[in-house]
Amino acid sequence: MSAWLIYTIGFVAQILFSGRLVLQWALSEKSKKIVTPSLFWKLSLFASFLLFVYGYLRDDFAIMLGQTLTYYIYIRNLQLQGEWQKLFKPLQWLLLIFPAIIIFYGYNNGEYDAVKLFQNEAIPLWLLWLGVIGQVVFTLRFIYQWIYSEKTKISQLPLGFWALSVMGAVLILTYAIIRKDPVLLVGHGAGIFIYTRNIFIGNKQNTNAN
Repeated sequence: MSAWLIYTIGFVAQILFSGRLVLQWALSEKSKKIVTPSLFWKLSLFASFLLFVYGYLRDDFAIMLGQTLTYYIYIRNLQLQGEWQKLFKPLQWLLLIFPAIIIFYGYNNGEYDAVKLFQNEAIPLWLLWLGVIGQVVFTLRFIYQWIYSEKTKISQLPLGFWALSVMGAVLILTYAIIRKDPVLLVGHGAGIFIYTRNIFIGNKQNTNAN
């Protein structure tokens, strides 16, 4: 597959990720509190779908790891909001098994293996670890959000989610600069402002509540 098409897939994914953030931010500014519209999770799931494909095509384990971990949390939040149940059943099953299909296809056809993923000449081991750590921290925000939402039975984005977002984005942005990955660079560079702004909104919301 040509490089321009691979980057197009990545940029479309990042545009969707950025679009969900802009939507959430605009609604939060209007409401003067952090809100979580269902469209946020729908855009997240579709963008994650595309970015997983992008990571696969780029042989980038860090990207694939991050998307696999968060992919099912997006689905769970749609379930909590009652939106997942409204999807066409075959589409539900396709979305549920998609990551497994890609991984099975790759290994079954010998297109990539552990050596190729972990000893990619384009990604030194130390840089790979930086990317993995960044993705893990970035993913922890959704694990935290998931646990918080399960506890309250309401899909929401708590203050800790945004703090972890900033930390993870800074690490991934560093990885992107060194890796010279324009998709990650644009996506996370634009996101840091919104993450920080939500922290201010959340702090003000908590102050007013007290």
